[in-house]
Amino acid sequence: MPEPVSEAAVARPAGPLRAVVAEHHGYRQRDVPPARHIGLPSPWLTLIFTLDEPLHVTRHPDPQQAPGHYGALLGGLHTTPAVIEHGGAQSGIQLQVSPLGARALLGLPAGELAGLDLPAADVLGRLGADLAEQLQTTGSWDARFRLLDERLGRLLAPDRAGPPPEVRRAWHVLRASGGTARIADVASDVGWSERHLAARFRTEIGLTPKAAARVVRFDRARRMLPRTPAAIVAATCGYADQAHLVREFVAFTGLGPRAWLAAEVGNLQDLDPTAGRDWAS
Repeated sequence: MPEPVSEAAVARPAGPLRAVVAEHHGYRQRDVPPARHIGLPSPWLTLIFTLDEPLHVTRHPDPQQAPGHYGALLGGLHTTPAVIEHGGAQSGIQLQVSPLGARALLGLPAGELAGLDLPAADVLGRLGADLAEQLQTTGSWDARFRLLDERLGRLLAPDRAGPPPEVRRAWHVLRASGGTARIADVASDVGWSERHLAARFRTEIGLTPKAAARVVRFDRARRMLPRTPAAIVAATCGYADQAHLVREFVAFTGLGPRAWLAAEVGNLQDLDPTAGRDWAS
């Protein structure tokens, strides 16, 4: 039997792309047991370019969306998990895209992508297909990351109208609080009613402020969990108790924390060397 291959590489973007993309995550596994991966809700839009075999999504956040194979995929914010399967090999680069930068990079608000998984070319056009092909013939992680920085960096249009300042401020407050800020306080802080904030926030971000706060809090908790006892995670992240943490894990993953950890051990897309790091963009 050939030796299993497991590679992981992580880098922060360079140049203009750094303003809207938190990290590049490269991964390659070959000759490993077939596996199922849960695509978790997070505060980032997901942009994935595969390098070898296509990405096989067997369940999307929107259950009405049919399973499919993707050479490059763009996914919006969501509150229900996706399921990705592979038959013993997977490889690609996953980019964390800030919803605040969606208009500048993609030409549309993050709200238009909420709950959806799309072929990247549907939004990026020919560039999406060209990038996927170029990445497949580029020989190192550093070179692939530089290619993304250069090509996507040129796509950025900072002069496109972005989210209004109130939405940007509300997003930063939620992120800075780890999702524990009271929505009434956030609305008061930006000078809007809760109702108006919810409507504009959903248009620009793709979730209501309350749903976004839950996702931000969950994302922090799941990154802490591999290295921290659940009771401490619950207290640190602002859950009422450990039972509350478990309920949220079940809501977002379909599994309790222990079952999720057991299922995801060894998955390069989630349990990476920088899983405890947070870029609040």
